[in-house]
Amino acid sequence: MSVRPLRVAAKGWGAHPTIGSALRAADPGAVVSVQPGMYHENLVLDRDVTLVAEKGPGTVTVVGRRGAALTVLAGAGEVRDLDLDGAGEQTAVTVTGGTFLLSGCRVTGGRVQVSGTAAPVLRDCAISGAGAVGLHLGGDSRATVQRVRIEDTDAVAVLVDHGADPTVTAMTVTDARGIGLLVRANARGGWTDCAISGTGAELVRVEDEARPVLRSCRLTDGRALGLTVAGRAGVGSEELDAAGPTGGVLLIGCEIARTGSTAVQAVDLAVLRLQECVIAEPAGAGVLAADGASVRLLDTTVRDTGDTCLAVTGSATAELSGATLARAGANGVFANGATRLTLTGCTVADTAFTAIHLAGDCRAEIRDCEVARTPQHGVRVTERALLELADSRVESAELTGIDVDGGDLTARRCRVERSGTGISLSGPHRPLLDACEVDGATGTGLAVGEDSGAMVVDTHVRGSGAAGLLIGERATPWVTDCTVRDSGGSGVVVWAGARPRLSEVTVERTGKNGLYVADQGHGRYADCEFTGTRYPAVYAGEGADPVLSGCLIRDTDEDVKLADGAAAVFEHCRIEDVRVSTLPEQARTAEPAARAVHGGVRTTGAGPAHLAEDAEPEVTLEDLLDELRALIGLERVKHDVETLVNVMQMVRRRTEAGLPPPPLSRHLVFAGNSGTGKTTVARLYGKILAALGLLSKGHLIETDRGDLVGEYIGHTAPKTTAVFRRAVGGVLFIDEAYALVPPGQGNDFGLEAIATLVKLMEDHRDDVVVIVAGYPDEMGRFIDANPGLASRFARTLVFDDYEPADLVRIVEANAVQHRYELAGPTGGALADYFVEIGRDDRFGNGRTARQLFQRMTERHARRVAELATPSTEDLITLLPEDVPPVEGGGFTA
Repeated sequence: MSVRPLRVAAKGWGAHPTIGSALRAADPGAVVSVQPGMYHENLVLDRDVTLVAEKGPGTVTVVGRRGAALTVLAGAGEVRDLDLDGAGEQTAVTVTGGTFLLSGCRVTGGRVQVSGTAAPVLRDCAISGAGAVGLHLGGDSRATVQRVRIEDTDAVAVLVDHGADPTVTAMTVTDARGIGLLVRANARGGWTDCAISGTGAELVRVEDEARPVLRSCRLTDGRALGLTVAGRAGVGSEELDAAGPTGGVLLIGCEIARTGSTAVQAVDLAVLRLQECVIAEPAGAGVLAADGASVRLLDTTVRDTGDTCLAVTGSATAELSGATLARAGANGVFANGATRLTLTGCTVADTAFTAIHLAGDCRAEIRDCEVARTPQHGVRVTERALLELADSRVESAELTGIDVDGGDLTARRCRVERSGTGISLSGPHRPLLDACEVDGATGTGLAVGEDSGAMVVDTHVRGSGAAGLLIGERATPWVTDCTVRDSGGSGVVVWAGARPRLSEVTVERTGKNGLYVADQGHGRYADCEFTGTRYPAVYAGEGADPVLSGCLIRDTDEDVKLADGAAAVFEHCRIEDVRVSTLPEQARTAEPAARAVHGGVRTTGAGPAHLAEDAEPEVTLEDLLDELRALIGLERVKHDVETLVNVMQMVRRRTEAGLPPPPLSRHLVFAGNSGTGKTTVARLYGKILAALGLLSKGHLIETDRGDLVGEYIGHTAPKTTAVFRRAVGGVLFIDEAYALVPPGQGNDFGLEAIATLVKLMEDHRDDVVVIVAGYPDEMGRFIDANPGLASRFARTLVFDDYEPADLVRIVEANAVQHRYELAGPTGGALADYFVEIGRDDRFGNGRTARQLFQRMTERHARRVAELATPSTEDLITLLPEDVPPVEGGGFTA
């Protein structure tokens, strides 16, 4: 049986005169139909009743008397198509409970307030002229707001606080003289397809510990900030990971445009995440992260900003992935202070100032990014900032593509195109360029500033308008395995006081010299090639003394031109297809000659490359093994090395047969006391691996703690990397490796050096061998310092102290080398000496034997000097009395 509707009419028969009387008479489920008119009363709903305007929207107005026009306490009823007027009171509609529906209503003269545990639905309503607040959602309410329009508010159009968690769809906020949407306290909530515009303060503000989610919303045309996230907003919201990025106040697919100042601001400890958003045309910055805030931008565009696209200050963190920052009125990215910045797969383009500027103590990582079109620098690293740059491209920077001015840089596989200066490196650190390219610089390709150092590896400079590589006064860069081609000026320019070290650098087709060393310039240039130069391939100014070793000059009119007073040194150099040669013959002889001054040139000999008979004979594996077997003593070590050789030969055969190799670590620990031949065996081990085809070069680089560990934060990793790079293709021999882990100093920079080594060993595991050496009792501390060391150094070779007989043989070998002979009894005297000598910390094994031989020659010289006419036998024979006596564990003259 249906419930008969109750009618309300101000006049007439058969109807209630007031809405209140009809509501009191209505049973649950009843419908109250209201005739057109204005009703001055305060309505209360506490049951499931439907209240409707019989003639539709705009025909019924309820004006509250000293309170809310409508109060909902409970129930699941509906109020439809009524105008509700708060008559200037703070609240026009109050909802404290129930799940009722407010549909098609217009609310004026006061706010709509939802509190308690109420879960109402507000649909197709309009709130205007409400005073301070338009819609207030508080308590633990769970309101659903659909297609609601809010306009003409004084302070806050929509306020969400306490523990409220609304679901809002297609809401519109306009003409708010204060904030459009304020979410604070512990409130949450989701906003979808909403539009907020024309506010006097922030379009949206989130503070305290609130955690809203906005999807496909439009925040536009505010007269102040667009979005502010403050306090601890967004902290601890990891449950949002299914909706996108983990944690934070979350905006997905939103637009923030045409704001009166900064578009997005995150301060304090707030956490903000933007995914697939567009930030456009703010009068100020696009995104500002300050204090300790954290900002993450995924696939988000920031463009046409009045100031910087992204500014990061204080101790804030910013992480961008797939973002585009374009057409900035200032910088594309500016980071200062103790900030952390990560850019992956981003584009920064068309900026008014430097595209990416890093300052203060910023630590930044940029990967797979593109930087383009700026009148200043592409990427600039200043003050104490540290940048790791990889797999990125910089183009069309009018000043410098990559500029390091005081900061530090590690750049790998990066490309700089069509910039003023390609790359400029200045400051107290030693930046690293690895496998980078500089193409089409209008000025210098690569510049190393005054008093600066750099490590440049496998880097290529092409088509620079001026010098290809410019080395400033007193600079000390290391440049290896690089090319300089088609430079408009000289290929390599070295200014006064500079001491560069270049190896395996190829310079081709230069507009001027291949190598220009200015007055008072220095440097060493090994195995370099200078080809197709328009001016003399090598020029040295007054007082310049560059040393060129193993270099090739070809296809040029003139090979060398020297100013008066130049003192260049040429060793083992070659020329091909040179029209006019002034390179002295001494520099091109087959055998090394004594150094001599020749027309301002000091030369040592080197044969022409085409004379095959002058080439160094190839050393076979068997030759190297014979050299190993010929070493005095070290029987256990020689056996271990030969065992390793057998295993490696088998590994190579299995690999060539298509079989998987057994697990094998080529890195070794050499444990032994001083003077037991560790360095000698390490050098042979590298040559043996090269002969086996397991290393490309087999050379040995000796180092220790002093070469690996820096003096301040950020210095150690580049320093360790520079040394490691020199060893690629061969053996890195770290003597006294335990010094990297001083006892009782857990925060020592040596641990950073070890961590860097472990990563580099993994990155270059197929073409480098690391040998760590030291006293047996100390090496365990080194291996235990890092979890990755034990697996990489799985084998230890123990170098036993030499027996007395071995030490005698070492002295005998030194005697033969220097054309001395030992009289018969002398060998016995030596054996007695080595038995009696104390073996304390000063005992040096083979070093002690060599020192003893030196003392014997000194005593022999004094003895022979007393003879009137010494014979040849006297001059070469060492007698027992030439062996010094043992005193206090050592010896004396």
